[in-house]
Amino acid sequence: MAFEICKFCTKRSIAAEHLGTDELERLSHSCVEVFFERGDIIFKQNALSSNIIYIRDGLVKVHIAGPEREQILKIAKGPTYLGIPTTFGDKVNHYSATALTHTEVCFIDIRIFKDFIATNSDFAYEIIVDLCKNELYHFHRCINQLQKQSPGRVAEALLYFANEIFNTKKYTLPLTRNELGDLTGCSRENVSRILTDFHKEGLIGLNGKKIEILNETMLGQISKNG
Repeated sequence: MAFEICKFCTKRSIAAEHLGTDELERLSHSCVEVFFERGDIIFKQNALSSNIIYIRDGLVKVHIAGPEREQILKIAKGPTYLGIPTTFGDKVNHYSATALTHTEVCFIDIRIFKDFIATNSDFAYEIIVDLCKNELYHFHRCINQLQKQSPGRVAEALLYFANEIFNTKKYTLPLTRNELGDLTGCSRENVSRILTDFHKEGLIGLNGKKIEILNETMLGQISKNG
């Protein structure tokens, strides 16, 4: 039954599409599906890591505790892998992942995952492509965090949710003001002020956590110019 679920899963990764029938059967016996609700910790920083995490569905915040405050590294939307660098590079998680919505997660035994990489070149290639895309994302995010002013970082985050996460200009922000501050490197007070300013200027509609992008062009200019 588990094999049938893996075989006909509509949320398999691009890499898993290159697995053969026997490999899918091995995968089905080496992974466990777990469901999480908002606020549930999927894995914790500094805890031992022995699994690759595959987010089948849902939104997850990937965050790390810094010297002074927590920093949200990214918002991950399923389907996607998490924890490959930290599990391969070390036996300890270097960051945490927490569910922002109802989230479906597959915990995959690291041994079977390594075996697929060693024996299936197409699978390995897609994993490498995924890792490269993530690294490039973090390069761009790092330079934006360092060189953009607070309004530019908040505008970038709002557009990211609209265009990359929800694919609509009208959505409910999955973060608190504190969390949005942790994502953009701003204080809670600064985030609230910027959102209010954007609302007054007619760039966004704002009602609690409900956001509507009203002037994407101008918001894009603020995001671009910082």
